[in-house]
Amino acid sequence: MEAKLELRDLGTEVAYEAATALQEELHTARVADTRHDILLLLEHSPVYTLGRSAGTANIIYTQEERQQRGIELYQTTRGGDVTYHGPGQLVGYPIIKLSDRGIGVAEYIMELEEAIIATLADFGISGTRDDRNRGVWVGDDKVAAIGIRVSRQVTMHGFALNVNTKLDNYLGIVPCGLTTAGATSMEALLGHAVDMNKVKTSIYAHLKSVLNYT
Repeated sequence: MEAKLELRDLGTEVAYEAATALQEELHTARVADTRHDILLLLEHSPVYTLGRSAGTANIIYTQEERQQRGIELYQTTRGGDVTYHGPGQLVGYPIIKLSDRGIGVAEYIMELEEAIIATLADFGISGTRDDRNRGVWVGDDKVAAIGIRVSRQVTMHGFALNVNTKLDNYLGIVPCGLTTAGATSMEALLGHAVDMNKVKTSIYAHLKSVLNYT
């Protein structure tokens, strides 16, 4: 099958459960080699998601407080701890076959980080990686989280880049279980709102580059 990365933009206010169901459908098709690799880009409705290593102690807001703020809680199959998704945050779910790319899981995570760092650089932001805590950082603050699942050599879940994210929703959790880390966004770092479509164009181009797609 030709090495290409299809892009599908799902838009905004996408329910987490619906996006998960779509990922599972695409994952099954990719395992069977009945479709190309694909990148889903979207913004979720407000939700806290729990990864496989998440502890409930890292959920600060009570159920009532979450309901008041319109934030759902969802247990997921990705790796990692707890994180927030919501409007203004660009979420990317690459459904790709790692064996076709000739890379393993650790290298794949590093390539995701590299694509995000390159995207930030396009907007004048210097991001870094931390080998102990995956994701992309600006100083001591995390600007992008990464949590994946790999089954039968095909990936699910992916990354969440804070573009114009409402950062006070992070107050309801201990992000990624890291008590000393904060959260930031491109908007907060630049002092103005960022064009989401330009970020989508940038991240798609850089992902194709680092993963060697045509």
